[in-house]
Amino acid sequence: MSNLPSPQSPGHSPEQRPDQHEDQSQDRAQDTPGLARKPRVAVVFGGRSSEHGVSVVTAASVLRAIDRDKYDVLPIGITTEGRWALTADAPDRMAIAERRMPTVEQVADHEGAVALPVDPANREVVYTEVGAVPKALGEVDVVFPMLHGPYGEDGTLQGLLELSGVPYVGAGVLASAVGMDKEYMKRIFTSFGLAVGPYTVIRPREWEQDPAAARDRVLAFAAQHGWPLFVKPARGGSSFGITKAEGPAGLDEAIAEARRHDPKVIVEAMLHGREIECGVLEFEDGPRASVPAEIPPTTSHDFYDFEAKYIDSADGLVPAPLTPEETARVQALAVAAFEAASCEGLVRADFFLLDTGEFVINEINTMPGFTPISMYPRMWQESGIGYPELVDRLIQAALRRPTGLR
Repeated sequence: MSNLPSPQSPGHSPEQRPDQHEDQSQDRAQDTPGLARKPRVAVVFGGRSSEHGVSVVTAASVLRAIDRDKYDVLPIGITTEGRWALTADAPDRMAIAERRMPTVEQVADHEGAVALPVDPANREVVYTEVGAVPKALGEVDVVFPMLHGPYGEDGTLQGLLELSGVPYVGAGVLASAVGMDKEYMKRIFTSFGLAVGPYTVIRPREWEQDPAAARDRVLAFAAQHGWPLFVKPARGGSSFGITKAEGPAGLDEAIAEARRHDPKVIVEAMLHGREIECGVLEFEDGPRASVPAEIPPTTSHDFYDFEAKYIDSADGLVPAPLTPEETARVQALAVAAFEAASCEGLVRADFFLLDTGEFVINEINTMPGFTPISMYPRMWQESGIGYPELVDRLIQAALRRPTGLR
C-alpha cells in the first residue's frame, strides 16, 4: 500500500502516520463545546451527477475559505463512478481550464476508497486499498457536502450522514429531495400558497408506454400557454439538459435531451418578467433573507444556461434594482419557501417578477453555486456577510444541529 498523506493536510507530508492527526490537534483551541481539539470538517465534492465539475469548482472555493487555525480539513472527492477518494487539499487544481470543468480524478491522491462507517457511535473515516489493511484516518465532526444534483444534493448523501450520526451543512433528507424534484417542489409551494408558473410532467412509465399520448398532452399544454416551452430534467440542476423548445418540431429532441439526464421530464411555460434571486441563511433565531439579485437577459445565450452561468460568467445585478416594497416582498417569499420545504442552513430562491407585478417562484436550490462570484455568496456579501464568514457560519450551525428527528 502507498503511503497515506496526513488527514490534516492531504497531499503533503506522506511520511506522517494517519493516526498522528488526533495527537497533533488534541490541545488546540476551538469554539465547539465538548471537543478538546479543533473540529474536523470533511469537504465532500464531485459525485455521479452531470454537475460533477460544478461541484469540484465550488469545493475549491470552500477549501480556500475555511479557517485552518479554527478547523482541521479532510477533502474527500466522489468520482464520476461513485468511489469516495482521498484527495489533495489543492484548490488550484480544481479550476475551470480552457473551458473544461475539473474532475475529482485530477486531485485524487490514491487508488483506494474512503468510507464513513454507518455507526452513530463511530465517526472515524477509514481508507481501504485492495490487498492492504484498512487505515483509520480519524474522526469527522461535520461534513460540508459540496455536491450538486442527484446522488448528493437530493437527500441520498444526507440520509447516509443521518444513519452515520454525522452532522452536516445544509438541508436534511426531505428538504434536499424536495429541492431536487421540481414537480414536488412546486406541489409543496402551491400547498403553502406560493404562486408557481404553469407546468406539466412526463413520467418515465408514461413516455415508455405511450409517448404519443404524452406528446399530445404537451402540445395541448402549449396550445393553452404558448410557445416557447422549457423542457427540463425534473431532477437536475446547473441548466444541464434544458432546451428552449420553440415549436412542435423541436419537442421530441428536447424531451430526449432532458431524458439523457433524468427519465422524468418537466415542461414549463415561458414566463415574461425579470429573474430575481434571493438568498436565505439560517441564524440561531431563524432564517433571514439577503438582499435580492437580478439576472439580466443575456444577449449571447437563449436563456441563463450552463455556459452563461459557469463558462462565460454572465453577471448579475447585486442588489437587484427593486423598489423597497418589492425587495421586502421577495425576501418574505424566499423565507416562506425555505420554511415550506423544511429547509435548513441555506437556500437560494429563484423568482420571476412578472409584468403584472406578481412574484412567481421558479425553484429553490438547497446547495447553490458557492464560489465567491456565485450569486448566493454575492448576495450575502452585499448583505454584510463576507465569504469566509459565510462558510464559518454554515459550519458552526451544522455543529450545533443534531442528526435525527428535529
